[in-house]
Order: sequence, then structure tokens, then C-alpha cells
Amino acid sequence: MDLALFLPLLIVLGAFMFFASRKQKKAMQATIDLHESLKIGDRVHTTSGLEATITGVGDDSVDLEIAPGVVTTWMKLAVRDVIEPDDEDEADEDGDDYEYEEDVADDAYDVRLDKDPTRSPKTDS
Repeated sequence: MDLALFLPLLIVLGAFMFFASRKQKKAMQATIDLHESLKIGDRVHTTSGLEATITGVGDDSVDLEIAPGVVTTWMKLAVRDVIEPDDEDEADEDGDDYEYEEDVADDAYDVRLDKDPTRSPKTDS
């Protein structure tokens, strides 16, 4: 009788573990495929949030150019994803899409120079 009580619980637990492990295997395979597809010239994000260009690829490491002339060596595991070229990114780099309004500070903070800040409004008679 005790086995009949625990059998549905064991089946549900076993099914949950099976589907959880399948999801983890798919994610691991996607990461492996990403690391195998890295090539020189790709723009990548690292797990620490750094954007860089690949300048060299080894068995377990990649050389990343993080600034012009600055190349560092990283483990392939630190590469989170490849940055796909996008038309919006190219427009932002040109700086044409950004407009600056000079009077933003004036709108945000009104400075009144004609009144003494130490005097209260009630004493202005």
C-alpha cells in the first residue's frame, strides 16, 4: 500500500528530472556550438559584459582586441555570444541619431536670482 502512494510522486519527480536534464543538455550544446563557430573578426560579448573583436582563436582560448592595439587572452568559456551586425548599431556609432537640447538644464531647474533665498515669502511686503 505504501508503494502505491509513492509511485505517482516518483513518476512526477522522474519526469521533471528528465525534462530538466534535456533543457540543460540543449543549452550546453548551444554553448559548445558557439565556441566552435568563433572566428577571427567576430565581435563578441564576454560574460563580464565586455565587447571585443576576436583577433586569434586557440583550442581553449581566444585573443580579444578590447581597444585599438590592446589585445588580451580569454578562455573561450568567457565568450557569452556573438554580436550580429545591425543597421541601428551602425547609425548610433555615427552619432547622427542623438540630439542634444541646450536648454534642458534651464527646464529642469529654475533659478531665481531676483529674490534673496534667506528671506521667506511672508516677509516680502
